[in-house]
Amino acid sequence: MEIKKVGVLGCGLMGSGIAQVREVSPDLIERGFAGVEKSLARFAEKGSITGEQQKEIRARLTGTTTFDELADCDIIIEAIIENLDEKRKTYAELDRSCKPDTIFASNTSSISITEMMTATSAERQKRFIGMHFFNPVPLMKLVEVIRTILTDNAVYEQAIEFGKRLGKVPVRAGDKSGFIVNRLLVPYMLDAIRALEEGVGSIVDIDTAMKLGCGYPMGPFTLGDFVGLDTTYYIAEKSVLRRHRC
Repeated sequence: MEIKKVGVLGCGLMGSGIAQVREVSPDLIERGFAGVEKSLARFAEKGSITGEQQKEIRARLTGTTTFDELADCDIIIEAIIENLDEKRKTYAELDRSCKPDTIFASNTSSISITEMMTATSAERQKRFIGMHFFNPVPLMKLVEVIRTILTDNAVYEQAIEFGKRLGKVPVRAGDKSGFIVNRLLVPYMLDAIRALEEGVGSIVDIDTAMKLGCGYPMGPFTLGDFVGLDTTYYIAEKSVLRRHRC
């Protein structure tokens, strides 16, 4: 099966960056599309895409507030709130609405794919993966493609190829806490906070040291503001810290 029709759940920063087809209210759809249009306009101004391509891309996107309109999607990428209960409720409903061969992919940055997939049927669990994109999605090349012990090999390879078709560089990851990037990144960010508390350096000096000393595009504190301190805290609590408790 070739992936042609893509559904994206969630109208926030990540969802609107990937693509947009569903939200819970018309107002949120409009807000999401406004972000998409602004992003496309910037690319057109810089010459990354033509004015004609800008119109074509926008014309391919449609919004909906019902799961039924996602029924014939080849893949659905979920990018809603990082809350396991909400994700499980969403997947249970999607499982009832979508065709049997629809692939479910979560953009979660930290929640176990296995815990989410158990809200769906046994057959769907074979077609359940993680596809963790990075912000800002239009610019960041990486996508982590996560498999569980039940993921069908053909489905997984199809997801890898789909990532490449999106212009991304897929990396293969197992369903472990934090996957690859956050498993290594969040402890680094937490250590930066400890270094500040211990008086090793100021926020500005620590950020400057990591940028110039390690070649990072931004320091850990700037990165924390960019990611969001609430998101960083959630990832630390739910994945990285849990890993150390096990």
